[in-house]
Amino acid sequence: MTHTTPAAVLWDMDGTLVNTEPYWISAETELIESFGGTWTHDEALELVGSGLWRSAQVMQAKGVALTEVEIIDKLTDRVLEQLVEFGIPWRPGARELLSELRETGIPTALVTMSVSRMAHHVADRLGFVGFDAVVSGDDVTHSKPHPEAYLRSAELLGVDITRCLAIEDSPPGIASANAAGAVVVGVPFMIALDGSPADALWPTLAKRTVNDLCAVFSVEGAR
Repeated sequence: MTHTTPAAVLWDMDGTLVNTEPYWISAETELIESFGGTWTHDEALELVGSGLWRSAQVMQAKGVALTEVEIIDKLTDRVLEQLVEFGIPWRPGARELLSELRETGIPTALVTMSVSRMAHHVADRLGFVGFDAVVSGDDVTHSKPHPEAYLRSAELLGVDITRCLAIEDSPPGIASANAAGAVVVGVPFMIALDGSPADALWPTLAKRTVNDLCAVFSVEGAR
């Protein structure tokens, strides 16, 4: 069977390309506790996939007496410290699939709510040039689940967003890509994606290929 190739594949970062969510949760916990507050695992999960500015506002409500920018900088610094200390924890199959996409010549973009310096720190350590464009949280006015970031990535690549396929791990990310008009593959990690508007749900990217992505796009992109 001949499959239709998407015009581009758009990647979320935290939880999809890299397993950094535990680093973020650790950073959030340390920051809140330093101001005498408490932070539960369930509270942390509510922020997965959201923009850092929303996270900063939640931190303030938990007693962190810093500006939003100061909170974002502190959280980002701490996550970067952990990446340097422990290395970058790539999600199973993610780097291999991205490499195959690059070899095939399909354009790619990284679409993340982490700030630019964090996004480029990860992208620069792939071992190959992984992305034609990077859209980070400080490049947009509205965070996921708003569609702005995905629309911006398609604009930078010069492609129609409805001809793109996005890979996401969180409800806000899937909602963002879906609202923008992309076909969405959901790969649940820390949060179940049942009931999300993802066009396909894969338990992992391990052993997935470009042909698998094209098969999803051929079915869903034709609707």
